[in-house]
Amino acid sequence: MRIALPLCALLALAPPAMADVERALDETILPGFFSFATATEDLARDAQTGCTPEELSASYNAAYDAWMEVADLHMGPSETRALTIEFWPDTRGFTPKTLKGLIAAEDPVVDDPAAFNESSIAGRGFLALDMLLFDPDFAGYREGDYTCRLVQAVATDLAAQARLLNEEWSGTFAQTLRSAGEAGNATYLSKDEATRALYTQLVAGLEFIADTRLGRPLGTYDRPRPTRAEAYRSGRSLRNVVLALKADDALAHALADRPLPETEKAIAHALTSADRVTDPAFQDIDDPQSRIKVEVLQQAVRAVKDAVEIEIGVPMGITPGFNSQDGD
Repeated sequence: MRIALPLCALLALAPPAMADVERALDETILPGFFSFATATEDLARDAQTGCTPEELSASYNAAYDAWMEVADLHMGPSETRALTIEFWPDTRGFTPKTLKGLIAAEDPVVDDPAAFNESSIAGRGFLALDMLLFDPDFAGYREGDYTCRLVQAVATDLAAQARLLNEEWSGTFAQTLRSAGEAGNATYLSKDEATRALYTQLVAGLEFIADTRLGRPLGTYDRPRPTRAEAYRSGRSLRNVVLALKADDALAHALADRPLPETEKAIAHALTSADRVTDPAFQDIDDPQSRIKVEVLQQAVRAVKDAVEIEIGVPMGITPGFNSQDGD
């Protein structure tokens, strides 16, 4: 799917300025972090009363759903905290090694939240929980076992990280974005810098969906990598793609504060493509027909990025195809 109007036509139609940091904060970003903090509090509380996969599956998924609303923001407080919440991709398999080491040693760090907060990020966050709850190598524990205490420690730590993120975003960092260009703001010297920073997060998020959430399990035609899919053990791989895409759509509309017809068409096509994927964990992509459906979804997500660059980026003076990793 390609953009219907040529770039020159869209440039002629676009107003000279468009970006609403206040709206993005108040309607999408800050409510997202508040929801995440609330959902992880529920997860931590539930883990204390029942730590098995059957007991925690619902609150685990609710917390992960809430995380996906803000997971692709890697600025401000999230720049460092995001990895403690979701250490992925884990390209060297550190998470299973870390968890096995903790369990084998019955490391007492799980009984001290402050000490656990200082432990390896590979043994913390959603992917650690995904493995403990849904991987057969870990999930056969019972109430009172060490692994149960480890699950409780991970859930408690997630809630603590989410609470801090919510406080830091709703407090200092939100004000830093709102006061861009004002005296004393050394982070964003102009309002344009703040809007471009949020726009960069939007584009980077769409790139991450296409290149990493979809690209990693796709691998190559001759060598697909289904076990590189995000949270595949819990069957969340496709769910995360859809939720992240919807979060990026909400951020795009909040930033623009105007109709985005081409972006809306591209989003609708991507969501339709997602509905056609046969395995929510991407574990069937070694089958050519199943693989094609994931590739079509990947192309559709890239079409969303194309539309966003033209309908939001161009009126901001940003050339389509810029590298979101440059931060400009």
